[in-house]
Parts: sequence; C-alpha cells; structure tokens
Amino acid sequence: MELKVEDLCYDYNKGTNFEKRALDNINLSIKENEFIGLIGHTGSGKSTLIQTFNGLLTPTSGKVTWNGNNIHEKGFSRIEFRSHIGIVFQYPEYQLFETTVLKDVCFGPKNLGLSEEESKLRAENALNIVGLEEKYWQHSPFELSGGQKRRAAIAGVLAMEPEILILDEPTAGLDPKGRDEILSVVRRLNRERETSIILVSHSMDDVAEYVNRIIVINDGRIMYDDTPVNIFRMTEELEAIHLSAPQITYILRDLEKIGLNVDTSVIRIDDAVETIKSALSEYKNKVKGLT
Repeated sequence: MELKVEDLCYDYNKGTNFEKRALDNINLSIKENEFIGLIGHTGSGKSTLIQTFNGLLTPTSGKVTWNGNNIHEKGFSRIEFRSHIGIVFQYPEYQLFETTVLKDVCFGPKNLGLSEEESKLRAENALNIVGLEEKYWQHSPFELSGGQKRRAAIAGVLAMEPEILILDEPTAGLDPKGRDEILSVVRRLNRERETSIILVSHSMDDVAEYVNRIIVINDGRIMYDDTPVNIFRMTEELEAIHLSAPQITYILRDLEKIGLNVDTSVIRIDDAVETIKSALSEYKNKVKGLT
C-alpha cells in the first residue's frame, strides 16, 4: 500500500484575477502503518492537500498515485479508491443525517454496494472499535453528546475499512476527556489494525504524544518532513511560521535554565516525567553531598 504525491500543484480560481497557488510542488509518500502529523498555520494548505489525497480536488499539475496508479487517469475508479482513503473532516458530527446511529454508520458500506447484512456487520464492528456503546445505536445521532457524535462520525468512515484514515482536527471543540478518548481510539487503530493515520492538528501537544512522523507545510510547500524529536528541536524555525513546540519542551528548557539536568529533547509526557524525576533525584543527591 502506498499513496504518493508527485510534483503536485493546486491553484484556486485558476485563470481569474483571484488565482491563488495553494499547493506548490508537493512530493511525499504515505506507506502502511504510519502515524503522521500534518501541521501548519491557518491557510498554509493543509486542508487543500488532504482533499487531493482521495481525489476530492484535482491537481492543477502533478499527480496522486495509489499503488502506482494515477487516480485521475481515465478508467481509475475513484469511488472504489475512496474506500481505501477515509477522511474525517473537522466537526464531522455536522454530517450526521440518518434517523439512527446504526443507519448512519451503515451508509458508507451500502454506498460501496455491500449488502444490508455486510453493511450492518461493518457498522457494528466500527461502533465497537470507537467505543460507542450498543445502547446508543438505535438513538438519533442528534441525541448524543459532542464526544459521542464525533465517535459515531468516525465510525461511519471506519465502516468502509480504509487503509489510510485522515483526521482534520478531530478533537476540535471537545473537552480534555473527549479529546483523550478520541485520540486513544485513533492510536489503537494504528497499532492494532495497522491503519495509517494522518492527523491534521493545531495542538502540538497532541502531535508530539501520538505521531511518529511530522510534515510541516508552510505557504503551500513542505518545509520539513521528519521525526517529531527532530522537528520540535527547531523551536525558533517553527515560531517563525506561527507554530510552536509542545508545552513540555518549553517547561524542560526552563528547568534546564535553573540548573536541572533534564533531557530537553523529550516531547512526550511520560518521558518528561521520567527525566524530571531523574533530574530532581540528582539534584537532591548533590544537595545532600554539600551538607
């Protein structure tokens, strides 16, 4: 499985006085079981880029290929292709429309031409994966809480069994508990089902905690494509394009400034706790040695 973008450009309002280049010479590939964070300031081109991934937008130039096949070539089935590339847009609960949660989640598989029985099995499996209890399945989706609606909407995409799942700000508007629950579901999909994840997010803390590759896009171009540790070392460069490092990075750097021997390259909370514990223990031993 490989989704590849080659020399891709996209212009809005092509040929008019309002023409604007949103994507400029993008090259990247996404392989099996990756967990990618896509970050950039508002208007950088993130949302445009993810819409080219499954053919919702046609590039002005360049190409998108799926397992070596150009998705815009004549004869390529983009309907079938979109079952492999699932996109959950920001506030996906606004797209819920059926009379019950189960019917809503069944819609995607049915649209692929699957039988009623197979669609129902896929929907039930997806709802179990996102942790939405069976007692809610016959409820109207509009009776659910915000976090439950988000789960139902994600289940609707998962029921199509995509190999790549793209999530555009999936935790927007959720409280901390709802955010953690959604991201835990996403991480489980990546680890247990080997679904490749592309997480579009403004939260550097979420990106640092979950992903293993970060793509930074700025003014329609890929600025960096590297590991989270390497990306978040470049705090000044990120701040120059209106991004930031995770909060833990700034905390650890402040602790280092006051003399604690902490590892400032750490970006995940559990690792930060360990390096702070170790630094405090070392500091206490030094103090004891001076008394």
